[in-house]
Amino acid sequence: MIRILGIDPGTARVGWGLIEENFGRLTTLKYGCITTEKDELAEKRLSVIFHSMTKLLKALKPDCVSVEDLFFATNAKTAIAVGQARGVILLSAAEQDIPVASYSPVAVKKAICGTGTAPKEQVGRMITKLLHLKEIPKPDDTADALAIAATHAYSYKMRRHMQKSR
Repeated sequence: MIRILGIDPGTARVGWGLIEENFGRLTTLKYGCITTEKDELAEKRLSVIFHSMTKLLKALKPDCVSVEDLFFATNAKTAIAVGQARGVILLSAAEQDIPVASYSPVAVKKAICGTGTAPKEQVGRMITKLLHLKEIPKPDDTADALAIAATHAYSYKMRRHMQKSR
């Protein structure tokens, strides 16, 4: 059994989702979203993310954290801001001595939908089915966070299977 906290980093919203993998069965335990105020200074927003993540990690006690890798979009300013948010998320996990795994958006889409080019809506629908949820988690950041956690569960399960077969 392993408890995985998936994180979809951002500056306005940080989606999070805690799942448990137990003998191949995935169970959703909790999910939500950390939000920051758009008109706040960048350093204040990062502080909110760091302190909120630290509280979350202490309360949920995951065995590991799975975070989406930064992808470079056309807007470098946005990529840098998201990179800063991802940095404080990694720091909060390190401060709690919790191991971190990272997955690219393409790897997450491929693990959840079977194709790395799946649209956001398809990821939401698939994660709802895979985790036996009644509806697609909102906002999209929470559905993405659950998908990132499930990706790690599948990856963890595959590594464990391969280790047993050696």
